[in-house]
Parts: sequence; structure tokens; C-alpha cells
Amino acid sequence: MNLTKILNNRYSVKEFDATKKISDSDFEQIKSILRLCPSSANLQPWHFLIADTTEGKERIAKGTQGFFKLNTPKVLDASHVIVFAVRTDVDETYMKSILEQEDKDGRFTEKEFRDQMHGGRLLFTNIHRFDLKDLPHWLEKQVYLNMGALLLGAASLGIDACIMEALDLKALDEEFGLREKGFKALTVVSLGYRKESDFNVKLPKSRFLEKTIITQL
Repeated sequence: MNLTKILNNRYSVKEFDATKKISDSDFEQIKSILRLCPSSANLQPWHFLIADTTEGKERIAKGTQGFFKLNTPKVLDASHVIVFAVRTDVDETYMKSILEQEDKDGRFTEKEFRDQMHGGRLLFTNIHRFDLKDLPHWLEKQVYLNMGALLLGAASLGIDACIMEALDLKALDEEFGLREKGFKALTVVSLGYRKESDFNVKLPKSRFLEKTIITQL
């Protein structure tokens, strides 16, 4: 695998080919990326709404109405569309559910290790809740880590993507009842395959030079 070649080939798709669908086997790998992505303290403060049917994509497209209508085709023409939602809080009940899953997966060889993990996770989270007072923003950062992993993973499979933040997020929250479930919509990622008429495919990639962004110590 040549990561440089893969990264040079990927870009934010402006036009998806509505006739092309991601295979079931490839999308199983996409779901593995979403599930296995790392997060700080293993909080995993995310939930994903995935649509690959016309009906499902039309529901997500409700977040692209009015001012955001330029994004509507990127939802409707994509093969699969993912709403990334973030938890609005991580209370102790949720923390214990993480701990129970870790225990079930064999993460703790001794009870004291389980207790230490739980105490450390609570301590670290409470620093963001009470001291730094940035808990919602910190949780969103974890979801963006997941999106970054998704972009690279999709590109390695030859799948194109577009992240959309220009959305009516409240409309998505209402459409899917997210707030009542303890989540809020953060962004939408469309996946599929580019159309050759997409203007962005013809433009060269532009990034700062290595010497501008990297200092070798």
C-alpha cells in the first residue's frame, strides 16, 4: 500500500456517480473503521446513522434544505451517507457500560485493573467537565478522529468521500430524534464514486510544503 499515492488521489467529491454502489464487502470494512477507531480514554462518544436507500438518503437530505441546498445532490447521489452524531454527555452510567464491554472483551486480568481504569476515565473526563469546561467540544474532537480514519480507510478501498458541515443540524436532530437519545448531529459524510465531470477531479491538490509544516528536531 502506497499511502502517499492514496492521499494524492483522494479529494472532497463534488459530484457522485449515482449509478455506482459500494459493494457489501467493502462497506463491511467501512463499518469496521467506524467501530474500531481510537478515542481518548476509549470513550467512543459516537453514533452513526447510515443510509443506502433512496428513502434513507431523502431523510438525511432534510438537513440540506434552504441555504444548504448545494449539498443535496451529494446526499442523494452518493452510494452511502453517514450522519455522525456525538453524545451530549458521558455520565457514569455510560462510563460503566464501557467498562462492562472492556471486561467482557478480556481487557482486565485483575479486578484492581478494572477499578483503576474506571477511576482514571472518570478523573480525566471530569477535568474536561469541571476544570477545562470544554466537555462537549472534547467529545466532538473524538468524533473528528473517527472521520479522519474514515477518509483514509475509504480512500485505501478506492471509495470517494465528502464531509459536509454546511447543514441544518437541528433539522437532523429532529428528524432522527437524536437529542432525546442523548446525541446531536455533528456532520454528514457521503461515500461513493466520483463522476468524471466533477470539476474538482481535474484540479491539482494544494498543500503547504513539508518544510513549512514540519520541524525536524
